[in-house]
Amino acid sequence: MMAPRLSPAPALDRAFLGAPLAHRALHDITQGRPENSRAAIRAAIAAGYGIEIDIQPSSDGVAMVFHDYALHRLTAETGPVRTRSAADLGAIALRHGDEGIPTLREVLDLVAGQVPLLIEIKDQDGAMGPDVGPLEAAVADELAGYTGPVAVMSFNPHSIAAIRAVAPGLSAGLTTSAYTAEDWPLLPEARRSALRPIPDFEPLGARFISHEVADLPAPRVAELKAAGHPILCWTVRSPAQEAEARKIADNITFEGYAAPLAP
Repeated sequence: MMAPRLSPAPALDRAFLGAPLAHRALHDITQGRPENSRAAIRAAIAAGYGIEIDIQPSSDGVAMVFHDYALHRLTAETGPVRTRSAADLGAIALRHGDEGIPTLREVLDLVAGQVPLLIEIKDQDGAMGPDVGPLEAAVADELAGYTGPVAVMSFNPHSIAAIRAVAPGLSAGLTTSAYTAEDWPLLPEARRSALRPIPDFEPLGARFISHEVADLPAPRVAELKAAGHPILCWTVRSPAQEAEARKIADNITFEGYAAPLAP
């Protein structure tokens, strides 16, 4: 359990319980839209979907919209994202597209409140521990004054504590998982066991979870749902999987198919 106990964050905007959320935006490399790209952002807005994005830091402390810790899967470059400046990252073309890695500010300017924006802050500690803070502060700075429906989340509870400390007016939640050894081989078993029952939800004043879709039947998810907390989930990849997920989840994060806007 984290200490001290925080007051509840603002409630999740109900817009997040409407249109499905496009995972890493509406990406489709066959259409020239890499994940977390401006093109994928624009496509999601045009389709009327909400958007989920990921945040990593540049070497000069800028919040960048990028999922991985390293560059090689999504670009022709190699090495950690955090060792390159924002200007350098912006000049690195994403594979299957014609644009560089965007900053959070650029994405906020594109979305401009038109659809809900769910921001996942990637763990910077390495083991879901307390060595966090600068990236959360950078995200909070960029979101100051943003008026559209927005919420932040992270797998690392310390990350949510950090952003809540500097931006108490943001709706905040936890990205959650079954934390199996197969899916989380680099995370120590002790930490996986500690995170699995979502013990930090109440102490953090969190207002929602986005839970691993295959683990939605978990008793703790049912407990949070019964208490009135919104349940989102990740990542739905077919209509059949969506139908099962919606028996529990209030909304889905999806990719790889055209999720209906009105289930």
